[in-house]
Amino acid sequence: MNPVNIYLSLFMFTVDLRPGDPDYTKILVQHLKELRQQGYTGFDLPIHPTATLDHQPEIDRYAELRRALDRAGLDDIGFTTNVAATRTFDPTSLYGEQREIAFGYLKSRVDITAVLGGRIMAGPIVFPYNIYPTDDFGDPIWSDALHEWLRPRYLNAQPILDRLGEYAAERGVTLAIEPVDHWETPAPNLLEDVLHFLDGVPSRQVGLAVDSAHVVLGSSGPEAFQREIRAAADSGRLNYVQVSAPDRGMIRDSWIPWEMFLGTVMPRYDGPLLIEIFNAIPVFLPSLRLTRRKYWIPGEDAPDPERPNAYTVAAESIEALEKQLSTVHWKDHDDH
Repeated sequence: MNPVNIYLSLFMFTVDLRPGDPDYTKILVQHLKELRQQGYTGFDLPIHPTATLDHQPEIDRYAELRRALDRAGLDDIGFTTNVAATRTFDPTSLYGEQREIAFGYLKSRVDITAVLGGRIMAGPIVFPYNIYPTDDFGDPIWSDALHEWLRPRYLNAQPILDRLGEYAAERGVTLAIEPVDHWETPAPNLLEDVLHFLDGVPSRQVGLAVDSAHVVLGSSGPEAFQREIRAAADSGRLNYVQVSAPDRGMIRDSWIPWEMFLGTVMPRYDGPLLIEIFNAIPVFLPSLRLTRRKYWIPGEDAPDPERPNAYTVAAESIEALEKQLSTVHWKDHDDH
């Protein structure tokens, strides 16, 4: 078995890396050095959304952030990025001008990924994350009506994502669309949804991100999961694999179907595995409706001996994943 690179999402600490803020960069350096000692070889970086249409200054700040991390001795770690479409930057919009603005925004996120040295940009990049559609009277749209509402918008987004894929290829970046369960966003929710969407996206640079939490919370079942992973892999579009507990917390003792999940994806995937834990920091509380306590963050929060800290949770998580990787029978679920 070849060594597997295990990354950690910085959602454990923040949604905003604050590029251009040297004081926060020092905090990031502390976190990354500690986590590298635990065995993490890379990190998934949240790229904070902005409202500006001039993206170059932001790209430059992220380039300087990467240089600062390199100067701090972190030049050996890998990065991926997490990006989301927004209400302003919506590639599914019914208005062509807004779709072009969304293309420019997503293109800038590819540029940010590239200047950070990243090779994968993943996330809910088709529909605006956590924005649920309503009818003319403000009532939410669900079920059959929602699917009818989605249909033309998927068609609108396909050429945008195709062009984005072509641009990403030039920058050496792979795109991974993440289906997110219906508790968090209206669409796409299922692996099948993304695969159908990709039928209309010729660029092979655009593919699928698979997250164990969303598989458990919103998939069609193990047979469909195996079939869809095979389809994604056979088409060269299994682009990112994320390990996350259904409650988005610690994975050490969680309802992750390890044998089925790892046994299905690992024979067909050779990229990094991302451990994604959403700490109960303020920004996540309303969107994820988190009720569990926060993992206190060393160097940022006052120590609390009554609860685990973020470093401990991260250490237990990589230990748990490495244990599962050593015991899961990968071939048992391949090509069934």
